[in-house]
Amino acid sequence: MEVLGFVGLIGSLALLVYLTMKGINIIVSAILCSVLVAVLGGLNLETALMDDYMTGFVNYFSSWFFVFLLGAVFGKFMEETRSAESIATWISTKFGVKRAVFAVVAAAAIMTYGGVSLFVVGFAVYPIAVSLFRTANLPHRFIPAALVFGSISFTMTSPGSPEIQNIIPTEFFGTTPTAGGWIGVLCALIIMVAGGLYIGRVVKKASQNGEVFSLPRTSPLEAKEEMAASLAAESMDMNPEQKAKDLPHVFLAVLPLILVIVLLNVLGQFMDPTIALLIALVIGIADACITMSKYLKEFWNSLAIGAQNSLVAIANTCAVVGFGSVAATVPAFDTLIEGLVNMPGPPLLGLAVGVTLICGITGSASGGLGIALPILSPIYMAQGLDPGAMHRISALASGGLDSLPHNGYVVTTIRAICGEEHSRAYKPIFMLSVILPTIVLFLAVILYSIF
Repeated sequence: MEVLGFVGLIGSLALLVYLTMKGINIIVSAILCSVLVAVLGGLNLETALMDDYMTGFVNYFSSWFFVFLLGAVFGKFMEETRSAESIATWISTKFGVKRAVFAVVAAAAIMTYGGVSLFVVGFAVYPIAVSLFRTANLPHRFIPAALVFGSISFTMTSPGSPEIQNIIPTEFFGTTPTAGGWIGVLCALIIMVAGGLYIGRVVKKASQNGEVFSLPRTSPLEAKEEMAASLAAESMDMNPEQKAKDLPHVFLAVLPLILVIVLLNVLGQFMDPTIALLIALVIGIADACITMSKYLKEFWNSLAIGAQNSLVAIANTCAVVGFGSVAATVPAFDTLIEGLVNMPGPPLLGLAVGVTLICGITGSASGGLGIALPILSPIYMAQGLDPGAMHRISALASGGLDSLPHNGYVVTTIRAICGEEHSRAYKPIFMLSVILPTIVLFLAVILYSIF
């Protein structure tokens, strides 16, 4: 029966990847895969769905709803006040066309590290990216990689980041968002520099091989992209002084991001980091609304849309957490965890492998952390390991295998935002957001074990 359980774990993961890449809704996919893993794992199907699945779903919802809510509202107001566009435009102007790739990465990274929702960042930066890539005649298929790299590869797992992947570990290890010390900072820098060199090299090589800019012709969103690209091109050609009048000043645009980062990391030293993040986001929202009120045409409508967006985002994550909760009740899962805990090497290695595998199964960094840490943190805390090291290892581990093809943000960026296909666009994402962070994760295990 345990052999069937392992088959169920692997088969359900493969099915989840397949269904997601086919565009099947993640909630539907997660429930179908939960049925598969429950049947092959020898579980009672009614108990697995009505108890295990729903317990995981509801517990995650109750724990993180307000973070998703305020994060989505903050992102919506950054979008509606045109702050995100102002930041992206300013960066693209400073970097110039010759550094188009790095301008896109920098714009996404600054907004993500400032607490703006990943999806808002993607939609805000994409038109600017199209304009830059078109002018520089660079292959369109690398835009998803630039967006993903700037959004998640190093920003969401870095010390001090307001992203939920850096907040969840504080609940289980009693740490602050800056946990992990200089090793955490070093790991983020390595990912940033190595990833920047990689994406710069592959884009240059593709151009030398004769690839040029062209919008994808296989997407149903082609017309929308053409319009976005045209508007972005017109925007880039506009007189800088005229453009400055149409967008909020970059200082006002970036101020809410600075407030969120500073308040989170200051208040997080004296109170629960989750509460600190909620306070920081409320103040960031208030600042955006007050200082850029003339750009905010419909306050209540924007608030409502932000709230609706948060429900979609958290429901999708809860769905994969529910799937992971069912998988965690299969006896084969216990055998897997026992093997990880007792694997040879430094104790932190088992934590790293365990978190990254579970995040890979769920296709979600935050969802995987929500499943893995309640199981693994008591085991490793009992061994007397440094909580700061465990926090940073967990955050880094969440940003590796989670970015397999079925990851929600990866799918959205490639297909919905950029209109590309996995076959054209996923390879550089795999290198930047799976391979590189996983290598750095194992380097972090070594460094934390030595120092």
